[in-house]
Amino acid sequence: MLHAPASLPVRPTTDYAKSGLFNILANRIDFDGLSVLDLFCGAGGITFEFASRGANEVVAVDRYPGCVKFIQESARNFELKTVRTVKSDVFKYLKNTSKPFDIVFADPPFDMEERLKLPDLVLKNGWLKPGGYFILEHPSKEDDMYQGPGVENRRYGNCSFAFFQHEDATSEL
Repeated sequence: MLHAPASLPVRPTTDYAKSGLFNILANRIDFDGLSVLDLFCGAGGITFEFASRGANEVVAVDRYPGCVKFIQESARNFELKTVRTVKSDVFKYLKNTSKPFDIVFADPPFDMEERLKLPDLVLKNGWLKPGGYFILEHPSKEDDMYQGPGVENRRYGNCSFAFFQHEDATSEL
């Protein structure tokens, strides 16, 4: 089990929500060989879940040095060689990368106004492979903000996940 220091500026995804998220994904994808980008990774709960399920590469991005250090140390302790950390502002990182991923997961601070730009940024800039998913964790009260073809919201208490699938997808959520 992962226990982040209380001093980290994080709002970890609840076990209930994380369990729901990975149950959905387990029925739709094969984790083996996936490339995953975890934006606003915090203490790395989502990062480590993907890595432990067989993802080939998990890139964890956060601007807080304590979060990055915690993930690096935890990855060493768990012997997860597929985890790579990047200390950067997420929006600056996205401007400087062109590599597509199978899954892009984002759990921005719920009070960050720029988070509303993330779906368009990720979906329109080549960061998803064909058939890939962008998953945005957001407050449940915002479910109506993330609607449209190929978008599905799943609610877990006060947090929800909006699933966006790359337009070249062969299957629906």
